[in-house]
Amino acid sequence: MSEQEAGLKSRLIEVGVDLVTREGAQALSLREIARRAGVSHGAPRRYFPTHLELLSAIARRGFADLQARATAAVGDGEAGPRAQLTTLARVYLDFALAHRGMYELMFRHDLLESNRLGLRETSLPMFGALVDLVGRARPEADAPVVAGALWANLHGIAQLWGWGSLQLTTGTDDFVPLLHAALDAHLGPEER
Repeated sequence: MSEQEAGLKSRLIEVGVDLVTREGAQALSLREIARRAGVSHGAPRRYFPTHLELLSAIARRGFADLQARATAAVGDGEAGPRAQLTTLARVYLDFALAHRGMYELMFRHDLLESNRLGLRETSLPMFGALVDLVGRARPEADAPVVAGALWANLHGIAQLWGWGSLQLTTGTDDFVPLLHAALDAHLGPEER
């Protein structure tokens, strides 16, 4: 692939990232991405034979961004596993709520199921970090199962908070108590 072609491929992804950030996942049509990139509506097909491949490339950027934020926030790992899990969970929820369109795209079942561009493998390192931390926080537990339940709980908080349901039902305007309740439910109460 020439430098010019690589540049256009990258521009299509960047336009898609910007579009999903500003307008949500529903705005990600090939035609609209091409229009905003200033190319013909058929141009994206040269680099992304299917719509799913372009969407997967955009979602990969979301996973990379989330992973970079999580790595930066957790730092060198000097904090204990519970503190690191709290930080990781907070980063996850902050990302989900601040980047709702990208978050929705990243976890679309059809993209993950198709595994275009290795999207599933792109999403697994963060789950691996979660499993590792759960295993260190609860050595007696089946870490992948507990981590999966915790992740499902966090995903549910993100979705329900984003829809406004949890604010309505809990009467709170801060998701942090829900985050701590989820951690307590899966890891046991925090020692104080």
